[in-house]
This record gives sequence, C-alpha cells and structure tokens, in this order.
Amino acid sequence: MTPQQTAELVRDGMFARDRAAQALNMRITHIAPGEATIEMPVRDDMLNGFDTCHGGFITALGDTAFAYACNTRNEMTVASGLSVDFVAPGRPGETLVAEAREQSQAGRTGVYDVTIRNRQGQLIAIFRGRSYSMKGRSSVPARSA
Repeated sequence: MTPQQTAELVRDGMFARDRAAQALNMRITHIAPGEATIEMPVRDDMLNGFDTCHGGFITALGDTAFAYACNTRNEMTVASGLSVDFVAPGRPGETLVAEAREQSQAGRTGVYDVTIRNRQGQLIAIFRGRSYSMKGRSSVPARSA
C-alpha cells in the first residue's frame, strides 16, 4: 500500500467513527501523508454573544485537521498539547477551512501547524498541535482496513 493509500484508508476509517466532526458538518477535502484540509460551515448555533463563531468551534476545527494529519501513517497518534491564536472572527454563514501540515515528526512526537481561513482567504486562526504516537497501535482497526 502506498503512503497516499494509507492516508486515504485512515481518513475513511476515522471519519466513519468521528461523531464530533460529523455533528459539526465537517468535510475532509484533502488528505496526504502529514497533511489534511477540512472545511466547516459556521452555523447559527455556533455563534457566541457577539454574533461570531465561538472560539471553541474554531479550535475544534483546527484540532480535527491536526488529528487527521498526524494519523495519516496509520499509527494511533493523539494530541499532547495545542495552542491557538485567534486573529479575526468567523462570521455566520461562512465556511472555515483548516489546512494542517506536519512540521516535525521524530520518534513518538510531532509538531503540526494549522491555518484556519474563510473561503475568501482571510486568516481566522493559527493553531499549533503537538502529537504523541502510540507505537504498535493502528489509527484504524483491522476490520476497517
């Protein structure tokens, strides 16, 4: 199996069980080894008291793109930490796009950067995730493979 085929297998297997991403209407538009792009529409029930997208939903989008990017090699990998900087508000009706890219992966740890933009290309948030791989455990169970 090629690295790209493995990434696609993991994407499909994870998304089939990813109730949070499904509930938030997320859509995976790109997957490759160490990379993932995910879109999420900003719905009215995601708005805070200022009529902008709540930061928790923006963080969830970044965390989801990070999770898919760091699991593309089919080795169960979890977050060990993250930071988010919000630079502009997400607006009602917009679709936010998170692009995750691996910056470093050595041993059991990795660092991933995620940019979150609206479809017009305006930067909404910058997310950095730190990962930890669980050696010997697959991201996708054998029955899904």
